[in-house]
Amino acid sequence: MSRHLTLASALLAAACATTPVEKPLPKDAAQITPDTLAELVARPPPPPVPVPYTPLPKVEPMALVLVPVPGKPIVSVRLVFRAGSVDDPPGKEGLTALTTRVLVEGGTASLSSSQLLEALYPMAAELSGDTDKEFTTLAGRVHVERLPRFLEIISEVLLAPRFDPKELARLQAEQLSAIRTRLRGENDEELGKAGLDALLYPRHPYGHFTGGTEKGLEAITLDDVKAHWKSVFTQDRLIIGLAGGVDDALAQKVKQALRKLPATGVARAPLPPAPGVRGATLILQRDTLSTAGSFGFSTAMRRDQPGFFALMMTLSYFGEHRQEHGVLFQELRDKRGLNYGTYAYAQHFRQDGWSSIPLPNIARSEQDVSIWLRPVEAKHGLFATRGVLYFLDQLRNAPIPAHRFETARGFLIGATRQWVLTDQRRLGWAIDDVLYGTPDFLGHLRKALETITPEQVQATAKRELAPELLNFVFVTKDAEGLQAALVSQAPTPISYSTSKPAELLSTDKRIATTPLPLHPGLIRVVPASEFMRE
Repeated sequence: MSRHLTLASALLAAACATTPVEKPLPKDAAQITPDTLAELVARPPPPPVPVPYTPLPKVEPMALVLVPVPGKPIVSVRLVFRAGSVDDPPGKEGLTALTTRVLVEGGTASLSSSQLLEALYPMAAELSGDTDKEFTTLAGRVHVERLPRFLEIISEVLLAPRFDPKELARLQAEQLSAIRTRLRGENDEELGKAGLDALLYPRHPYGHFTGGTEKGLEAITLDDVKAHWKSVFTQDRLIIGLAGGVDDALAQKVKQALRKLPATGVARAPLPPAPGVRGATLILQRDTLSTAGSFGFSTAMRRDQPGFFALMMTLSYFGEHRQEHGVLFQELRDKRGLNYGTYAYAQHFRQDGWSSIPLPNIARSEQDVSIWLRPVEAKHGLFATRGVLYFLDQLRNAPIPAHRFETARGFLIGATRQWVLTDQRRLGWAIDDVLYGTPDFLGHLRKALETITPEQVQATAKRELAPELLNFVFVTKDAEGLQAALVSQAPTPISYSTSKPAELLSTDKRIATTPLPLHPGLIRVVPASEFMRE
């Protein structure tokens, strides 16, 4: 009996441990009748394994992080607040992101929104805001000769917002459009990622889209924004970062200006444990020609934990973001032409703009491991998913080719230097070192990578990447057909328009029957038009 059939039997046995002898699964998706589906759904699902909440290290109020570059004429500023979508009150989801936009884009007491832009433009200055689950970042950059005026502006942005009702209405409408039009109607990849958050964190502050929900945004008033500004944009939640042409005197000047912020606000309650769901599936039904996938699970492993360096190397080898050496990229894109790319991440990943570089200052107390299956032709969606699982099994059990391992290790050592080429990025990583309590994280990572072995990577994969932990989100048109195929576990063979090597075709036969570690009773189909409605 093949290992895959053994795994399938083990999974079914675990799911049915309290159930009498059951009928075998249908061999064809077309045989999934309502009665059959009801029977399968009734089987006991795998129990969740909650991930305890471990708070990030405490940081002193208005801590200073300086990355000076003597003689440099540019100054970079990063103001990182421990305030994110987890601070959104129930029924007002999206409030932190909207408040951030009102501050940064809505004008100040002395400048309308258009005048704010006009003031920044001739200085060639930058000012932006970003809200994640637990942190919000205001980032700026300006020539040192324009710094005094820039500091006046950024101080007024934080200390004296305009709170113009018309600007609130404009930004509120834009944020609603981002959900209704862009997230649901245009971007299958981002929709899948938001869906994975919702699947991994039901009834948890991480669960809703950072930008909010429809009903949450519609319920927000100007008074809500004003109160939230005073509650979370406070000294005790702030880290001040400065890089480039900076010194201690400038740092103290910035710190003194920001002492006008409220000293304290609303205390953040501890987060609940991550629910630890496994084997669950969310199918977001949308009128699209392709199928996109986001797979993953919550984990206690984060960069301040022993073993994280090995996990980071393991997932980089398996599927580094937008890099051709990744196993998933080579196998699913290069050899089979299924999609643009498939990637894997050891911690929650957001790319910095249009680059392939990870964005700093999105630190999370509760982390997730994820795999991003970029859109494939709908008819190949399930085969590609099985491909991910098949090559994950290979990673955990088959010898790792030395040349591929060395390529991946060399890339990651070099990439960590690329991640900090600019002052703004270097400053962001320095702040992350404070947030996680991991001084010189990237330097220690490079040192660890010099001695890591393929055997250590494989041991990490076996320990941390069990396929039974995975949960699955799909964005597709034929949701019912996909659901039936998932339940039936029927083979999903693939054919090509061009000739392929015999070895690849032989592997494809094994991929086509790879078991899917999901439970029929934990499959939900949700129209994309209803996702993040409330």
